[in-house]
Amino acid sequence: MPTAKVNAVNFFSKDVFEFVLERGGMDFQPGNCFAISNARGVSRPYSASSGIKEPNLRFVIRRMPNGQVSQWLAARAPGDEVEISQPFGWFRPGYGGEPGEPSVLIATGTGIAPFLSALRSLPELKPLLCLYGVRSLADAIQLDYLRDRCRVELCVSREKVLPYHHGRVTDLLGEIRREAHANYYLCGLDAMVDEVSQWLQERGVHFTRIHREVFFNA
Repeated sequence: MPTAKVNAVNFFSKDVFEFVLERGGMDFQPGNCFAISNARGVSRPYSASSGIKEPNLRFVIRRMPNGQVSQWLAARAPGDEVEISQPFGWFRPGYGGEPGEPSVLIATGTGIAPFLSALRSLPELKPLLCLYGVRSLADAIQLDYLRDRCRVELCVSREKVLPYHHGRVTDLLGEIRREAHANYYLCGLDAMVDEVSQWLQERGVHFTRIHREVFFNA
């Protein structure tokens, strides 16, 4: 695999950080993943959070307990090199349906990464709503930027922080206003993705308008 130089490791909270690599001319699309390897060749897929015209590749990563790759990446320093694959994947937030059709974004945790990439890449993308679930307020990434682009409803599951909803992101599904020809993009925990998919289909949303990407398994 090709290598890329580390530019920065920026921690948002104790365990959630932004991993920044030199792009080196690599092309990708919002929603693409890259396999990044540790020194022993063990790799994990991470979705880019950077825009397609940025000079760097950015990723939002959670440092997992005993994680072979995330722990190693969290300990990198500027100038280190890591192995990274070519981009892959089929998830395309913002590209479903026809240009200009309304969209709704629903993410948990680092599942916000491909949505940040899409918003940074597509100035014309103006979602109706972003439902965003995190464990703690410190884990919420780029809230001000998200609010500049669309209405955001933040859910914090493991602490009570006013004025945000205390609980799961699925508690706020009633905030979704049905629009004809809307596309729904779901990214994060598999349980959330499955629950929201079922909720939408029970309310008449055709499965072709529900776009899914699972980051973690419950």
